Amino acid sequence: MSTHGSFVWNELATTDPKAAATFYGKVVGWEVQEFPMPDGGTYYIFRDGEQNRGGLMALADMQGPGQGAGMPPCWMSYIGVDDVDQACARATEAGGAILMPPFDIPGVGRIATIRDPQGAAVCLMKEAMEA
Repeated sequence: MSTHGSFVWNELATTDPKAAATFYGKVVGWEVQEFPMPDGGTYYIFRDGEQNRGGLMALADMQGPGQGAGMPPCWMSYIGVDDVDQACARATEAGGAILMPPFDIPGVGRIATIRDPQGAAVCLMKEAMEA
């Protein structure tokens, strides 16, 4: 389980996941494992042997209303928090904005995307409890 305030995951959203998988495979030696998503898209996990290194998805498959539309390919970082909803409330109180309200991904956790007052986006995440 992650510690509050620690970076817990990095994810690449891009227009061509297969090309990105090939690129990062050549550059750093990562392989990808495919996971079908309930809505018909595919999520990929970058792996280095048995170690998960990050995620990869098509911009078109991003969750949430309007997500991915007009957005350029980018890496997103996830910061672990004890409570995503409370962290979102603190973000708005501190002058930030909610880009994607908190939502749950079964077996993964609760996630939201915020923007700080200077315009940088980051995701907040409370990982699902391991069984």
